[in-house]
Amino acid sequence: MTVDHAGVVTLVNAMAADLLPEVAPGVDLAACRVPVLADAAAAGSDAFETEHHGRRLRGLRRSLADDRSAWYVRDVTEEHARTDALLAERSRTAFLAEAGSRLGLSLHREQTLRTAVTLPVPYLADAAVVVHRPPPPAEDQPHWIRYATGDPGPVTGLAGWHTVESVPGLVEALEGDLTEPSPWLDAELADLAEVLPAGFGRPGTVLISPMPSAGGPAGALVLARRRERPGFDKREIGLAREFAGRAGAALAAAELYGEQAHLARVLQNSLLPPALPRLPGMTLAGGYRAAGDSLRIGGDFYDLFPTGDGGLFALGDVCGKGVGAAVLTGRVRQSLQTLRLVEQRPRELLELLNRALLDAPDAARRAQFTTLLLGALRREPDGGLLIRVAGGGHPAPLVVRAGGGVETIRVGGMPVGALTDARFADAEVRLAPGDLLLAYTDGVTEARGGPTEPAMFGDARLRQALATGTGLPPAALVDRVLQLVDEWLDGQPHDDIAMLAVAAG
Repeated sequence: MTVDHAGVVTLVNAMAADLLPEVAPGVDLAACRVPVLADAAAAGSDAFETEHHGRRLRGLRRSLADDRSAWYVRDVTEEHARTDALLAERSRTAFLAEAGSRLGLSLHREQTLRTAVTLPVPYLADAAVVVHRPPPPAEDQPHWIRYATGDPGPVTGLAGWHTVESVPGLVEALEGDLTEPSPWLDAELADLAEVLPAGFGRPGTVLISPMPSAGGPAGALVLARRRERPGFDKREIGLAREFAGRAGAALAAAELYGEQAHLARVLQNSLLPPALPRLPGMTLAGGYRAAGDSLRIGGDFYDLFPTGDGGLFALGDVCGKGVGAAVLTGRVRQSLQTLRLVEQRPRELLELLNRALLDAPDAARRAQFTTLLLGALRREPDGGLLIRVAGGGHPAPLVVRAGGGVETIRVGGMPVGALTDARFADAEVRLAPGDLLLAYTDGVTEARGGPTEPAMFGDARLRQALATGTGLPPAALVDRVLQLVDEWLDGQPHDDIAMLAVAAG
């Protein structure tokens, strides 16, 4: 359309007349009934954009000769819709990417629940609530966790079944109903106020989505918007459902991880070297290092069993490393725990253990065995200790005398659980007050490190460490040897390490 020097419309073509029926030739453009166009004409602006009769219009002014002007008006409704759709899709993609990242990084149930309620606010709703059932042994009552704009952090609580049943669709969602979620516009939902923030008021729109998972429904996601906020459109409903599905999968994964972590802790604790019981007239101390960084269990072990006249110690090294070795360690320790009830003489007990390991199912196929030292401890009237040690292919124990000498107790023997006709040997040693016996696994002497070329810690360094530690109590001597080995390794990988020190007193 064109206007003259006075701002009066002189020409309106067919398209302009269709888009702006209020403008006709002879109309003063600055006083026309299209407010945005009138304001632009009055202010001398060269452009305008407005919603008019349900269409998005954009206008540009160009100067003509004789102080006349022409306005070019375009219908940009579809263009604007495509731009809005592109921006919405980018926003949706960014939201789901952040959700996937944060939910994927959360392996703990409570953290996953906190993430599930904080992410949708305020992007999808003014308040988000996850209703869920905690894993056993907690009571079979629905719990909730909520986050809303203005909350300093998520809030948790216990919801009664009356509250759950009062909210339309919530029971179905908790049962895993995967029907298309739909909003309840201006719903009363009076009982929902129990889980909403104080002052939130009656929600304008509530959207409930199930949180499915492979193992069954993980919970339900409730999204509430205030009355002044528009309701959920189709795109937002789909986005809410997809987010609820991802949150449900993440919650199920976190619960599975929690169960496995609990099981691993229970098994790990059962396989770790035990706290040594106190025996009258004796002092004992143990030291342990597992080869792996992530697991504290391995193939080296020690144990101590009280007996009527003293005690029975065991220190061994099963073949292999890690979980497989730890399983055999547990089997050996359990076997010793049972067999020592019928036999407490060390060499005879080794023979029984050898038969028990070989009689286990698939023993031949597994080809697993252990080296082992068993020692029977007995107090003597003068305060000393009499120790009978039996060996099953294990490094010989060392005795540190109070006078400073270090002696080797030769016991020899063959590995336990390797051969049906294995032979074992034993020896007897007396510890006077001040003397100390150290049993250790080859992880000590075979630790490879050093200041220059890698070399084994070796027997000589071990004996020197013991000689310079003469007079130290068992716990202090064990700590000293472990410290020296750690310094020698200087962070290098190593085998499992176990030590057990015994002294009178």
